[in-house]
Amino acid sequence: MTNDRATLVALSATHRTAGLDDRAAFAVPPAGVEAFYAAAREGGLAEAVLLATCNRLEAYAVGDEAAALTVRAALLRATGAEPDALDQHLRPIPGLAAVEHLFAVVAGLDSQMVGEVEIAGQAKDAYADALARGMTGPVLNRVFQRAFQAAAWARTHTGISHGHVSIGNVAVDLAERAFGALADARVLVLGTGDVGRRVVQALVSRGAGQVAVASRTFENARLLAAEFGGACLPLADALAQAHAHDVIVGGAAVERALLDAATLRAHAGRRHGRPLLLIDLGVPRNFDPAARAVDGVYLSDLDDLAGVANANLRARLAEVATARAALAEKAARAWGATRRPQPEAGSP
Repeated sequence: MTNDRATLVALSATHRTAGLDDRAAFAVPPAGVEAFYAAAREGGLAEAVLLATCNRLEAYAVGDEAAALTVRAALLRATGAEPDALDQHLRPIPGLAAVEHLFAVVAGLDSQMVGEVEIAGQAKDAYADALARGMTGPVLNRVFQRAFQAAAWARTHTGISHGHVSIGNVAVDLAERAFGALADARVLVLGTGDVGRRVVQALVSRGAGQVAVASRTFENARLLAAEFGGACLPLADALAQAHAHDVIVGGAAVERALLDAATLRAHAGRRHGRPLLLIDLGVPRNFDPAARAVDGVYLSDLDDLAGVANANLRARLAEVATARAALAEKAARAWGATRRPQPEAGSP
């Protein structure tokens, strides 16, 4: 495919277009990543990168005029979602607008928690995966590499990430609002993946003295606990002992809630009036949202955490505007470079 015929398109479904439970319906399981790239190849896409997080389902692709339809088909195969369910949340973004969007995403400007830092690492991992699969080329290589450089510039030269916004730090902020210093609070973290690890790191760095981790795979919990000198539990035991903890952070990959409202009511009854704070970082949810109605149980989810993280956003709006303008200029230069004719193979 020659450079002047190639079409760059992104398809995006995020917290801006879908609620938390809707986002759960198009989460990508591990096997879904393989399915996406298989469908992309079958559809003849020249280049493609899948970026799937708890709040974001996006694909960036280069192909012919039907590229957007091919990407949509690949996303349907990856998620297993019903076409109508996905289509109502999926937004096509063409050409330069797709580059501008990517730059804003990597810098954290499009995140639910504006300025958060995890998305840059997630984008780098997604790009590295596509690169290893041979699914990137001159267009996506350039725009992704330039996006990483521009995001680093924005974080260094503007105040968009002031306060080190991250899901782990915001979860700890919320726990500290409820209990003050966490040295004496008993905290249980469910899940040992990237989210669970970040929460544990934030807890330990902020002085939490009684942290336990639990996982379906006990060895994963044991290894993570060994890193910070904490306790570990099999997941079933941890759920049975929920009443013994003051804060429970849910970051496990689940198909349905680990604790329903009736079970949480029973646990709350064993706490003799002491509050139980649940922080649900899962998509799908780790805790039944009906738990909000249980006396003594206080539940916060990702949408609530975004409110905490963005409470001081007003003071940072000028920095966000500055970053957006600079990133748009850098995106335009990167896009323009992909439009310049490329030398034929073998030419001097």
